[in-house]
Amino acid sequence: MNNKNNKSKIITIDPEEIEKFSKMADDWWNVEGKFKPLHQFNPARLNYFRRKICDYFNNDQKSLSPFKNLTVIDIGCGGGLISEPFARLGANVTAIDALEKNIKIASLHAKKSGLKINYLCSSVEEIADKEQQFDVVLALEIIEHVADVQHFISCCAKLVKKDGLLFISTINRTASSLALAKITAEYILRWLPINTHQWKKFLKPSEINFHAQNNHLEIVEIKGFFYNLFKRIWQESENINVNYSILFKKI
Repeated sequence: MNNKNNKSKIITIDPEEIEKFSKMADDWWNVEGKFKPLHQFNPARLNYFRRKICDYFNNDQKSLSPFKNLTVIDIGCGGGLISEPFARLGANVTAIDALEKNIKIASLHAKKSGLKINYLCSSVEEIADKEQQFDVVLALEIIEHVADVQHFISCCAKLVKKDGLLFISTINRTASSLALAKITAEYILRWLPINTHQWKKFLKPSEINFHAQNNHLEIVEIKGFFYNLFKRIWQESENINVNYSILFKKI
C-alpha cells in the first residue's frame, strides 16, 4: 500500500488544553496580562535561539537579518510571540496552532506590524502529512500540553530537513518544578492562571530524547533557564531542573 495514502490518524491535540487556552487567547499581546511570563521570557530565549542558529548555519549574528533564507515553523504558535521576532530577523516563518482564535489574533497583529507570516490553523500531524520540511522547527512550551508525546515528536522530526534543527522547550518533571513552576507560579505569585500546567505532564529530558533517538534526532545541547528574582529577568543556566530547552539536529 502506498504510504502517502495511509496517513496516521493519531491525534496530538488535547481538547481540554485547547479549551483552557481559548479562554486566555485575547490576552496574547497584553504584556501585563495572562501571558506576561512569556513576554518576560522572550528576550532570554530569543538571544539563545539566535546564537545557536547563527553558529550552526554560519550566519552573522550582528546582521539585521541573520535568519535570511532560513525556513522556520513555529508549532503551537499561540498569538505569535516567537513567530514575529523570527520574521523580523529575516526568517521565512510558517506558524501553526490548533486554536483558530489564536491564529486570527496572531494574523491581525502581524498585519498591523507589517510582517509576512504564514499562519495556519492546523496540527503538527496535518503539516507532517504534507511532507513539508524546514531548516528550523520550534516546539516551545507546547509538548507538555499534547495528547500523544511520542507521535508529536515523530511529527516534529518529519518536519526537520536533514541537518536541520529542532528546539523543544518545556518544564522538567522534578520536585523543583512542582514547587516553582506549578505551586509558586500559579498559586502564590499568580503569574499564570491556576491549572495552566499539569505537573504529571511535565517531561524529563531523557523521556524526550528516548523518542527523539527513534526519529533520527541527535542532541546538540540542553540549556536551562531561570528567573532571577533580584534582577527580574530570565537568564540562561546549566541547571535544567525547571525550565529547559533541548536542541536537536536531524541526522
